[in-house]
Amino acid sequence: MRSIQTTVGRSFLVALDDGEDFMTGLTAFCAEREVRSGSLSFIGGFRSARLVGSCTPLKNPEAPLWDEVSVEYLEVFGGGTLAWDTEENVLAPHIHVAAGIKGASADGRVSHLLEAAVQFICEITVVEFTGGGGEPPLTRHRAPELYNVPLLGFATR
Repeated sequence: MRSIQTTVGRSFLVALDDGEDFMTGLTAFCAEREVRSGSLSFIGGFRSARLVGSCTPLKNPEAPLWDEVSVEYLEVFGGGTLAWDTEENVLAPHIHVAAGIKGASADGRVSHLLEAAVQFICEITVVEFTGGGGEPPLTRHRAPELYNVPLLGFATR
């Protein structure tokens, strides 16, 4: 287990409107407000989304899954972390969703969100975490020993 004590900075409510790209809107908002570390939760609708998933048996359940599935017309609830990728010097969101497919009796999908187009509205709560020395307290780095998966890291103070 690892942990870090953070200081809660600003908090925001963000509304993405019909047709907006979720990830583009989120990263643009964070760049505009200079949010580099935090958490988020959201509720809304997606016209389409790409999620991590597969329709075939897993070859190695211990390895990360890099395949994706596309789904349409979803009601979603999601959340995640916002961390700073210190190697690429960019925001690296890690977001998961629980989604019901509207036209399939709300059959569910739960997975890592790769991309989505908003349908009607998506309401996002963003809570910023701040740290000492102006560095974001949450960072993201790849772990070669774990299939190069991006992991959450903590800035040193």
